[in-house]
Amino acid sequence: MGFDYESILGQCCEMPVGYVQIPVGIAGPLLINGREYSVPMATTEGCLVASTNRGCKAIHLSGGATSTLLRDGMTRAPVVRLGTAKRAADLKLYLEDPDNFDTLAVVFNRSSRFGRLQGIKCAIAGKNLYLRFTCTTGDAMGMNMVSKGVQNVLDFLQTDFPDMDVMGISGNFCSDKKPAAVNWTEGRGKSVVCEAIIKGDVVRKVLKTTVESLVELNMLKNLTGSAMAGALGGFNAHASNIVTAVYIATGQDPAQNVESSHCITMMEAVNDGKDLHISVTMPSIEVGTVGGGTQLASQSACLNLLGVKGASKESAGANSRMLAAVVAGAVLAGELSLMSALAAGQLVKSHMKYNRSNKDVSKASS
Repeated sequence: MGFDYESILGQCCEMPVGYVQIPVGIAGPLLINGREYSVPMATTEGCLVASTNRGCKAIHLSGGATSTLLRDGMTRAPVVRLGTAKRAADLKLYLEDPDNFDTLAVVFNRSSRFGRLQGIKCAIAGKNLYLRFTCTTGDAMGMNMVSKGVQNVLDFLQTDFPDMDVMGISGNFCSDKKPAAVNWTEGRGKSVVCEAIIKGDVVRKVLKTTVESLVELNMLKNLTGSAMAGALGGFNAHASNIVTAVYIATGQDPAQNVESSHCITMMEAVNDGKDLHISVTMPSIEVGTVGGGTQLASQSACLNLLGVKGASKESAGANSRMLAAVVAGAVLAGELSLMSALAAGQLVKSHMKYNRSNKDVSKASS
């Protein structure tokens, strides 16, 4: 079978010359909030799917994981320049005044049935003002939706601030596809925390390590080691691995793995030290189940496998929020398994088994 180029023209890729095949594996079942998911992962890294699958098994045998949505709002931050720093400050005060929010929301919300303004946070640098708009976007990832709403507000502001020059619809205070403290502290897209209590016997029999070893290594590696490295949102073992694999399989924007992989992994001995409490907190998971690459056949099939394809008919945004929960749960599984491999000294051995091949593939690739 060939590729359906009609499906990408005008929406996914310009000047297409072909397509690249990436293997897709399934990890799971991943038990989250009482429901099982088969997680599709597109990757060329041997051992990644197998390791995530082992984490899923450990979670399932321990009763499953619980995922909670903390925030849901995509952001866009234009940069504007005023005549003076005082005028920039005046605009900042106007935008952040609660008495003006309803008026601005009406203007913003004209752009979409699903885009609803949640708030505006401003940062000033001399005469320049950065306006960080946050809004709900239904089941879409929502970058286009929020940008249209922002443009509406910028046009509206010209009446009272005629000296306002829009320098760029994106001023990097959003911040999209770049590591940024604002995403780590304020969130972007879906902010999710996912947790599980892994039974001690599961830690020993499935993960081949101990609760004590995991807790100590997590502190030394993911917390202290990341701090020593000056990490920004990277207080984890390999969240980006899982995020990127799921993103490619489900038609997300893989470049957004930068902020979507912001994650802090915590581990603690509980129940008198017998069991392990593990959690991942991810403030910037940017996903959608409509639009962009989610419409392509293979990616659409992966979303359908998860039961989150398209727009939710019950509640706007429910499918994209569930996908974010699955991403966080898969990261939890991946963190659990890799940290166990490290604690048990199995990393090199497992990668030599699954990430290196003795097969002669020269004929197949020629």
